[in-house]
Amino acid sequence: MLDSVTGMLRDLGRHVIGRIARLGFAARFFLGVLWGSGTAWRRFQLTIREVFFSGIHSLIIILVSGLFVGMVLGLQGYDTLQRYGSSEALGVLVALSLVRELGPVVAGLLFASRAGSAITAEIGLMKATEQLTAMEMMAVDPVARVVAPRFWGGVISMPLLAAMFSAIGVFGGYLVGVVLIGVDEGAFWSQMQAAVDFRLDIVNGIIKSVIFGVAVSLIAVFEGYDAPPTAEGVSGATTRTVVTSSLAILALDFVLTAFMFRGL
Repeated sequence: MLDSVTGMLRDLGRHVIGRIARLGFAARFFLGVLWGSGTAWRRFQLTIREVFFSGIHSLIIILVSGLFVGMVLGLQGYDTLQRYGSSEALGVLVALSLVRELGPVVAGLLFASRAGSAITAEIGLMKATEQLTAMEMMAVDPVARVVAPRFWGGVISMPLLAAMFSAIGVFGGYLVGVVLIGVDEGAFWSQMQAAVDFRLDIVNGIIKSVIFGVAVSLIAVFEGYDAPPTAEGVSGATTRTVVTSSLAILALDFVLTAFMFRGL
């Protein structure tokens, strides 16, 4: 009995120490990415190419998802507001829901699922096929040449995708609320313009999307760079990227919301 308890404690301690060591390696890796970011900015075409890969290739799923999320908000919001005689405030409900929460969060989750997993798989396969090792043999820093442009490409793409998600979502709410249901168009837009504050709502939503972009991009490049050079290792790293990024987005959203809107 004592031996089994000792074995469990030993395994738990080994697991905790391993997690802490990996967290420390991730922090050092992040500093290395920042240190090697000069190449990504001096040769900006590398970063632009990654913006295209992460952003443009994710645009279809972002726009389609944003449209349907806005339409669902229009349907659900109208049904709720009509009970209290406030159906004209539908534009306010749709806009605030998207700009404050759903835009950054859902866009971040979709970005992690599509672009984050692709970045991890790409870097992991480069490691498995020894392309990163070949760069080191030629005195080329793989972090500066491969990792940093992908990191900054994700950081730049994420706020733009979140803004497009929110914009197309508002349009979806307009289609359902004004075109299909018949809410007054003037009240829809005027109340939205009066209620949505640029600093408290739009700027805070942009800050959220930037932080989500940093978190997802860092997790994606780290998991790819740290992946075991096998097919199973790359597959596991891709799965960890999606799961860890999704949990990080939801946790960061709670923390940021508590700080940003606690005084409202």
